[in-house]
Amino acid sequence: MMQFELSDDSPVYVISVAAQLSGMHPQTLRAYDKIGLVSPGRAVGGGRRYSLRHILLLRQVQRLSQEEGVNLSGIKRILELEDEQQRHRERLAELHEEITQLRAELESTRAVAARLAGLLRSRNKSATLVPVRRSDATVTVQSPDRAHPGTMPSGEAEPGAAALGRAATLRETTNTNHG
Repeated sequence: MMQFELSDDSPVYVISVAAQLSGMHPQTLRAYDKIGLVSPGRAVGGGRRYSLRHILLLRQVQRLSQEEGVNLSGIKRILELEDEQQRHRERLAELHEEITQLRAELESTRAVAARLAGLLRSRNKSATLVPVRRSDATVTVQSPDRAHPGTMPSGEAEPGAAALGRAATLRETTNTNHG
C-alpha cells in the first residue's frame, strides 16, 4: 500500500472541481491560466490540476474583481506583491534565526577569549595590557591586577571589556585558590 501526504499545495483538483469550489466557470479558470493570473499544475496527460491554495487564490481573485472592482491586471499585481511580501517574510525569519545563532556563537567565542586572556595573564604576570578585539574597533584592556579597584582603566572605551577582563581574573583567582 503506497502512502502519500497531501498539502495545501498538492495539485489534486481537476478544472471542473476547481471551478465548482471557487464558484467560477471552467472557461474563466482557463482564461486566468492563460494570462498567468492563477496557473495550476499539470497532470501527466496535460490536464490542469488545482491545489487548495489555487482554490483560495481563485476566491480572492473573484472577491477583488466583484466586490472591490479591481481589474485583472490590478489583481495580478496585487497577487504578485502579496507573493513577494511572503517571500520577504520568510527570508526575514531565516535572517532572524541566523542572527540568533551568530549571537550565541559570538558569546561563546567571547567566553573562550576571556578564558584564554586569563590564562595568558596568569602565565605572564609582567604583561599589563591584554588586547580585546571587537567588530567595530580594537580596545585595549588594562589588566585588572594593575588597575585600582572600582575604577575604569585609562584609555578604555568600552565598560564591557573591563568586565570581561575582571571576569577572567576572578575565574583565574578562584581556580588558583581552590586548586
